[in-house]
Amino acid sequence: MTSTVRVLVVDDHPVFRAGMVAVLDDLPAIEVVAQAGDGEEALALTATHQPDVVLMDLRMPGVGGLEATARTRVEHPAVAVVVLTMDSDDDSVFAALRAGARGYLLKEAEVDEIERAIIGAACGEAVFGAGVAGRVLAYFAAGRAAPSATFPQLTPREHEVLELIAQGLDNGSIARRLFLSDKTVRNRVSDILGKLHARSRAEMVALARDAGLGGPPSGGGSAGPPR
Repeated sequence: MTSTVRVLVVDDHPVFRAGMVAVLDDLPAIEVVAQAGDGEEALALTATHQPDVVLMDLRMPGVGGLEATARTRVEHPAVAVVVLTMDSDDDSVFAALRAGARGYLLKEAEVDEIERAIIGAACGEAVFGAGVAGRVLAYFAAGRAAPSATFPQLTPREHEVLELIAQGLDNGSIARRLFLSDKTVRNRVSDILGKLHARSRAEMVALARDAGLGGPPSGGGSAGPPR
């Protein structure tokens, strides 16, 4: 790209956010146009400033990074989201990708790695930090079906919820895992039941597992009774 990449920095920790803004402001190829402390503010500022890239934290109060990423991709499809977080677990990485993130970096990343990721995402590339790239490549090399190929009638968020249901997590555990409210999860479960024409949660789990979803939960909650 010949012009500077316009970036919105989103993180709920003011000191880290200010430090990141200062670092990015020193890079001639990048212009920080705004900064936000939570997902709701990020969505509002994205609408106002129309940045090229949103550098998004995951764990934030209120509207978290996953929900903000998903809504950004729907409401502002031309804006790329690059996640910058401390969370290196597979659940967080693949949840962010399913939500529409174009890149995923850990906060331990060097400045040049962050710069390359931002510029690459603005050019339409998928970018992953050294700490997660190998696992992403291994996942796709293993031949797992893309979520959109299984139950195409479901949205990416519904796929995400269904995967966790198939693992045996209850609604409360799913809410904590995805940083959603209990009410939002209940609504998603109801929508999935309707779209799959399932008469119960147990039938929904059976359909999901027959399609290859699910498996042992990797922590963050225990299985609960169908409801």
